[in-house]
Amino acid sequence: MWLSVALAMAAAAPVQTQQAPSHTDRMYGVVTTDDGDTYEGFIRWTDNEGSWSDFLNGNKRLDPEHRDQAREMSGRRSRGFSILGIRISFDDDGSDQASSGLRFGHIASLERQRGGRAEIVLLSGEVVEFDGGSSDIGGGMELTVEDPMRGTVEVDWRDLDRVEFSDAPADAAPLAQRLYGTLRTQEGHAFTGFIAWDSDEILTTDVLDGDEKGRDREIPFANIGSIQRFSSSGARITLANGEEIVLKDSNDVDDDNRGIIVADPQLGQVTVDWDEFLDVTFEPAPADAAPRSRFDGGRRLRGTVETEDGRELKGTIRWDNDEEFTWEALDGEAAYVEMDIELGNVASIERLDDDSAQVTLHDGRTFEMSGSNDVDEHNKGIFVTDAAGTVTMLDWEEFRVVRFDG
Repeated sequence: MWLSVALAMAAAAPVQTQQAPSHTDRMYGVVTTDDGDTYEGFIRWTDNEGSWSDFLNGNKRLDPEHRDQAREMSGRRSRGFSILGIRISFDDDGSDQASSGLRFGHIASLERQRGGRAEIVLLSGEVVEFDGGSSDIGGGMELTVEDPMRGTVEVDWRDLDRVEFSDAPADAAPLAQRLYGTLRTQEGHAFTGFIAWDSDEILTTDVLDGDEKGRDREIPFANIGSIQRFSSSGARITLANGEEIVLKDSNDVDDDNRGIIVADPQLGQVTVDWDEFLDVTFEPAPADAAPRSRFDGGRRLRGTVETEDGRELKGTIRWDNDEEFTWEALDGEAAYVEMDIELGNVASIERLDDDSAQVTLHDGRTFEMSGSNDVDEHNKGIFVTDAAGTVTMLDWEEFRVVRFDG
């Protein structure tokens, strides 16, 4: 079995200000290996997930009944035809999977299955199966557990049996804090939340690499106050002590950066590439930023759909024929930023045209989204089931706006 155990524990990392650090946002649980060993502590999943707000990504197995229902209601497999003057648009590519993701805070347990699959039990009791689709599930996945008694342990996918997630004990102390702060984009948007720099640095003990005047620099994120895009090939770093330096010649600080991810608790997750990045200011996460108590395992989407011809449909909603719970994500792009918005944070979606929609969050923010079949004419159908069990299917051109309950 491939396990690497570090027998010595590192000292806790310093934080950027005098504010007392919190660990309520950090992922925690009991990891059991396939040979029965157990490790308990704070968890880092792959390189870039370590808080309850971070997303576990994978391919979700679709309900065959939903596909059959859509075929029956549309009348055929191809898109673009009319029934009684109503145009039906539905793409059936034969796939039984769709890309998906959910925040770790919604998960009660995860169990490895054969063939790179995972059985996920949510806090609601719902069972979801993910089948690869990302480095989070299957071969290549690796997690780290900070076990205070047995050291820091690395477990790869083939050695994993099960993970039981839970709140950390009140007296538990992580070796490092999760990176947190506010990122601003060139278009003027600001996102506050848990940050994954270059898609893999997420803790205050992680290091920012670069070249300063011909000298290699490795700076722990705990010592960084802010990072500002200087050019396509460099960044201006302001240290916690006020010193400013310019770093170059590293994918941490140039246009080879793989993306800056912000897990925004009130939104979902955004990914910003180097050209759109303006700056980020780090600070310790507030104690109430995203504790596990904020998550409920999700519930069915409910709301009111208004159609272009003035009808009003109320009931449970299945979006794009695959998203039907509040833990699922609405995907797309807004102002050159890749967005995965947790549907539980969405107040309304309004169709603007064939290629875009305006999405309004419960906190009042609005985004014009495009670039995904979730928000354009390639949407595979909006299904509303009323209190009597009657199902109505709408295509994108029939749909005007949906307002979600609560």
